[in-house]
Amino acid sequence: MEEIAFCGNNCTMCPRYTATVSGDILRLKAVAELWYRLGYRDTIVSTDKIMCYGCPSSSFCRYEIQQCASEKRVNNCGSCKEYPCYLMIKCFEQTQKYAESLKWKCTEKEYRCLEIAFFSKKENLDSANN
Repeated sequence: MEEIAFCGNNCTMCPRYTATVSGDILRLKAVAELWYRLGYRDTIVSTDKIMCYGCPSSSFCRYEIQQCASEKRVNNCGSCKEYPCYLMIKCFEQTQKYAESLKWKCTEKEYRCLEIAFFSKKENLDSANN
């Protein structure tokens, strides 16, 4: 079963999340290296710092989506009566720009994984709530 985050990220396809929940330290190290190569991190961080168990409302969200969804008590933004709001539209636009900039920084296989996990937010939210 897919786990769709507030913003539409597909956690079940995220290499960081799946490596964390499976306890695969080698995959976590590979994710730390990928996150550095992609510019998600300034350095290659330890496996403890790269672990991810999903997005609790207390986590930092550059788009303020987690906080908003928590306040409205929705599972994800697609189930909100105001969807798509200005926060999500901004998130969709930024995600698309960022997706284009990453194509040359990773392999085709890595990019496809990121595309499903992160760059298909709108599609994930639309299909999760039909």
